[in-house]
Amino acid sequence: MERVRDLSLLPKAHLHLHFTGSMRPGTLLELANKHGVHLPDALTGGEPPKLRATDERGWFRFQRLYDMARSCLREPEDIRRLVRETAQEDVRDGSGWLEIQVDPTSYAPMLGGLIPALEIILDSVEEAARETGLGMRVVVAANRMKHPLDARTLARLAVRYADRGVVGFGLSNDERRGMARDFDRAFAIARDGGLLAAPHGGELTGPSSVRDCLDDLHASRIGHGVRAAEDPRLLRKLAERGVTCEVCPASNVALGVYEKPEDVPLRTLWDAGVPMALGADDPLLFGSRLAAQYEIARRHHGFTDEELAELARQSVRASAAPQDVRDGLLAGIDEWLKD
Repeated sequence: MERVRDLSLLPKAHLHLHFTGSMRPGTLLELANKHGVHLPDALTGGEPPKLRATDERGWFRFQRLYDMARSCLREPEDIRRLVRETAQEDVRDGSGWLEIQVDPTSYAPMLGGLIPALEIILDSVEEAARETGLGMRVVVAANRMKHPLDARTLARLAVRYADRGVVGFGLSNDERRGMARDFDRAFAIARDGGLLAAPHGGELTGPSSVRDCLDDLHASRIGHGVRAAEDPRLLRKLAERGVTCEVCPASNVALGVYEKPEDVPLRTLWDAGVPMALGADDPLLFGSRLAAQYEIARRHHGFTDEELAELARQSVRASAAPQDVRDGLLAGIDEWLKD
């Protein structure tokens, strides 16, 4: 019988992880107690909350829970703790490079303003990287629910801190609100400043959302992108351009995008030659971290160890990691296959 390799030992890059959503459940409870925040039962039950965000009411509930968790991050030490523990969890799952996504405007009221908030986050990332050995950078993300001018402000700020650890610019929140083209200027600012363009698309809405991210925002990566599987021409376009989809299988099921893990179209994207980087999205709310996404590919989609290794390579190639880090991770993937 062929030995089953440990997926937590497979070197990989983690390209789709949201800031508050990366928190450990126990840390959330401790911070809530520290700051006197009353959390809803859905965040205190020890199990991931029951979510379904395929309608606006469900998305509102998901966002409300996320906002409640974020309200517990009130001091620089809270930020440092979250980043440190997130790095520890990623290292435990075999990640050698993490690009964590954050909208600093969400933390600015508690941390003294937009610039202080981003600097605290970047300092925490640098400190955690030093302590854990994990390569770690930041993707600054604008919010679709806010005015495009706010996104331009964030894009300029992100470019300003490109030499301090910001490597990309994203666009998150409910993709059913706010057209991608409304944010084209913000993404042009980010691209001109040397940042990766990594907007969300093709999760809650169909292939048109992915197409808009490609055509209007010139995305080099797509957050999620799974609904592209419904359009063969779009799949070919993604494959030909080498645009990586940051696929988060557990998240897709938890939010009701697909009913079961085996319904997530990993094989469809794989067979079409679309590069993928598996991600955990929001472990706090979805209950599983990075290695578990590879386990879904193995268990529910029949990915062999050779295919899983190639998924890991694709995540590394799509990252903003410097060449020496990439080379080390790719060599580690080859070693994992030899064991």
